Amino acid sequence: MIPAAFDYHAPATLEEAIALLGSLGEEAKILSGGQSLLPLLKLRLGEVSDLVDIGRIEGLEYVREEGDRLLIGGRTTETALERSDVLRDRYPILLDTARVIADPLVRNRATVGGNLAHGDPANDHPATMLALDAEVVATGAAGERVIAVREFFTGFFGTALSTGEILTEIRVPIHQSGDGGAYLKLERKVGDFAAAGAAVQLRLGSDGTVTSAGIGLTNAGNKPVFAGEAGSFLVGQTPSDDAIAEAARLASTAASPSADRRGSVEYKTTMARVLAERAIRTALERAGGN
Repeated sequence: MIPAAFDYHAPATLEEAIALLGSLGEEAKILSGGQSLLPLLKLRLGEVSDLVDIGRIEGLEYVREEGDRLLIGGRTTETALERSDVLRDRYPILLDTARVIADPLVRNRATVGGNLAHGDPANDHPATMLALDAEVVATGAAGERVIAVREFFTGFFGTALSTGEILTEIRVPIHQSGDGGAYLKLERKVGDFAAAGAAVQLRLGSDGTVTSAGIGLTNAGNKPVFAGEAGSFLVGQTPSDDAIAEAARLASTAASPSADRRGSVEYKTTMARVLAERAIRTALERAGGN
């Protein structure tokens, strides 16, 4: 299908993009990779007055460790994540996530920042970033704002980004000894949105107990779901089958999915529990536990 008419802008700098967004108002949208927004426009599920394409702005594509954070530029593509040696060696949960997004053609264009800023509870990066306790940097006319991802998703396709702000960076706590994480996704066919998904990031202490844990769920509610009670339950535990099963059960109680062609509420809730349990086990193995 063909989208409704809009004006197209291709600023060369971040400052120019922010100024444009300020002058164009709320009906203007940011075009990053376009892999989520353009299908919506083509299906006439949304309309915009203007598209501000930030694809020509240099300096927003990178993956590097700096200080106590892993920094990911907002326009970094999924393919770049897949090819990152840093992620392969130290942040496998991010590699898990990038690899299950759509297909290689989409991943060549789709960006991490766009995936988060779109606010779709069925997107994969939100659950992973919730588990990682990441932060995002929003850049606008007033400068930069750092927002905890756990406060970023405000509702169905809603985020804490203000009009005129661009998500320019994601900050993840740097890898430490004993860290392990995993993201698992159930899909009807390769490249589909998740029927359910679970992300787990945890840390094991030298005595084998869990010292921190974060669990996020995909397509489990009207916004990305942070299963805080489940993560808190794991902290202080020496992992056992019973403890893992109980944490997964608690994670599923945080889910309140809607029925659709990918499954019933009962099915999705059950799959959230199953995937959470499997992700916890994989995260423990990667952290050096049994």
